[in-house]
Amino acid sequence: MCVRVSVCVCVCVCVCGQGDRKGAQDMGAGEGFLPFCIFVIREKRNFYALVPPRWCSAPAPSPGRCSASTAKSLLFRFLPVLRWLPRYPVKDWLLGDITSGFSVGIMHLPQGLAYALLAGLPPVTGLYSSFYPVFLYFFFGTSRHNSVGPFAVISVMIGSVTESLLPSEKFFISVNGSNTTIVDEVKRDAERVQLVATITILSGVFQVALGLLQFGFVVTYLSDPLVRGYTTAASVHVLISQLKNVFGVSVGEYSGPLSLFKTFIEICRKLPQTNVGTLVTAIIAMVAIFIVKELNHKFASKLPMPIPIELITIIISTGISYGVDLKSKFGISVVGDIPSGLKPPVVPKTTYFGQVVGNAFAIAIVGYAICISLGKIFALKHGYKVDSNQELIALGLSNFLGGFFQCFAISCSMSRSLVQESTGGNSQVAGVLSSLVILVTILKIGELFRDLPKAILAAIIIVNLKGMFKQFTDFRTLWKSNRVDLMIWIVTFVATLLLNLDIGLGASVAFALLTVIFRTQLPHYSLLGRVADTEVYKDVAEYQKAQEIPGVKIFRSSSTLYFANVEMYAEALKKKSGINVDRLIAKKKKVLRKLKKQQKKAEKEKAKRKKGATSTRMVKPRLPPSLQATEAECNGPGVAVIELSGEESSAPAEPTLRSLGLPQPDFHAVILDFSSLNFVDTVSIKIVKNIFRDFREIEVDVFVASSSVLAQLERGNFFSSTITKQCFFPSVHDAVLHISGEQHTAPVRTSPRTRL
Repeated sequence: MCVRVSVCVCVCVCVCGQGDRKGAQDMGAGEGFLPFCIFVIREKRNFYALVPPRWCSAPAPSPGRCSASTAKSLLFRFLPVLRWLPRYPVKDWLLGDITSGFSVGIMHLPQGLAYALLAGLPPVTGLYSSFYPVFLYFFFGTSRHNSVGPFAVISVMIGSVTESLLPSEKFFISVNGSNTTIVDEVKRDAERVQLVATITILSGVFQVALGLLQFGFVVTYLSDPLVRGYTTAASVHVLISQLKNVFGVSVGEYSGPLSLFKTFIEICRKLPQTNVGTLVTAIIAMVAIFIVKELNHKFASKLPMPIPIELITIIISTGISYGVDLKSKFGISVVGDIPSGLKPPVVPKTTYFGQVVGNAFAIAIVGYAICISLGKIFALKHGYKVDSNQELIALGLSNFLGGFFQCFAISCSMSRSLVQESTGGNSQVAGVLSSLVILVTILKIGELFRDLPKAILAAIIIVNLKGMFKQFTDFRTLWKSNRVDLMIWIVTFVATLLLNLDIGLGASVAFALLTVIFRTQLPHYSLLGRVADTEVYKDVAEYQKAQEIPGVKIFRSSSTLYFANVEMYAEALKKKSGINVDRLIAKKKKVLRKLKKQQKKAEKEKAKRKKGATSTRMVKPRLPPSLQATEAECNGPGVAVIELSGEESSAPAEPTLRSLGLPQPDFHAVILDFSSLNFVDTVSIKIVKNIFRDFREIEVDVFVASSSVLAQLERGNFFSSTITKQCFFPSVHDAVLHISGEQHTAPVRTSPRTRL
């Protein structure tokens, strides 16, 4: 649809060069060319905005006026809050959202601090990541129940990058000029914050770009077994990374393949150095948190809101640590200073872009995959829709803008989302209220947690891994349902453990795609038979009531045809036909060559005899009639030369298998069911033409059912004088009727049979 406007609207994303409306429509702009853009083309003094039809439901405005409805629909598309907030049912939803927002907010506080520790960052960055992105998602998100913010898997992915590029060894400083060295934590943390801000901003850019390009489908390449296997392996990474805080030992920072095992081995070696106070603190906290969480789950229907055991644990442990001075007396490590107030935005270091672009893309995809999966679960349960592309944009903007305020990349947390839903949350108003709880903490309360033991945060992280560890039960389920999906789960899990989170994800996706290729290369081939008194055709090997049509073989593949499997398709067809087609063709050619040699030999002998008879007539003297009879009596009967007319000496008809003495197939027609095909390539076209040629050689006609790829075959020069469109039929039953001559005896059809 072309809309003429007087000025260039400010919400345009792309602006074409000079041209005219016809040129832009020729490019496909009017049909949705780059559907996220409005194209503005200058024509003399006027501007023309090319808007994809699906974006504007109102009729085209008259020339010279701007379309307010188009601008409104675009604004509502990118800011969904404008659509639902004016219709917000205050009486029905507000109380539930307040309760839910407070419950989720007090979960954000301990989890934000803990997941910042997991990412190798100062604890305050976890609070920032629980405030800015959550607040931004309120405006751009379409899921009513997702609780965005720090997530363990994303945090450990970020932590692997920080430990790889900025290990603590780079920040050793000497103490008072002596040989003793310590880590300059202030400088290390500052550098890591800049690095993570760069990763977060890049992740946001990738997510926004994919959302604008309508690439929300990209997560389809992350199948459910892959995501579950990956998150299970990531939970093992999280567990191993927190063991040092549980046992109170210091270990080196490893990166790359096998880093998980190197860390675990070093922790085991340093077990004799375990800080007993730290270990006891962690065990007590884990037991208390686990028991209360189980009680929350068991009595969820009776409790108005879950008992905030994580927050209670943090408050009690901080008070005990401050009162007893656990750090100086027992050597228990604490989180340290947590600055109050909000920080001004900081520009990221562009020098890191090239080093972290791959990690940023992986974080963007994994974070979105988890978020959209949870969003669709809640949307299906509560009867609303989640826009996958808008979710990408919402998550991307939350990361992009949050990165400037020292946030790390976020996703959705299953535990927080379940609490948000179960406590009565109906919209992202609950998310805004939870972010306000964090804002109050950042401004006034955060500094009170400087004596919080790190062992408490480690305990919170480990207990929250329970849900992901439950995914080990997928092994039994997938073993019964789908072995290929089980293989994807296992390969993803092992690859992520061995190769680390970034390389493991790439290897897992590659393996999952390979399984798709292998499955298309090895599809299920079947011969179809007709179910009595119906027009239904089923696999005769699986359905007893399906009977083959006499003299007709109906062949079907469960996959489409392309270069990787079309030769196997041809081989399977010949094998299923019950006759060795290639051998029969070879025998026919051998017999024909033999006959041709015999014919040539006979022709030579005939020509030789004819030549000898002619020369005898030429040299022999003419005898008188009285002597001719005498000669004939003496020599006996002679050889008579018979000259054939032109019609009699013409080449005989094409020899048949029967005339050649070769076995004949027990069928006279083959129907290729192409209903499963959605495309064909040039290699497929050549092989299918060979199938027609080979079966024609053994006196079997080939027909095709389904017209889905007819246009593609025609563009590929498939048809010729020997292969015509008369061989194609809309369905298998139409082809059977044509072959068997049942048109007049077939039952009355609801729609007339059409032939292509």
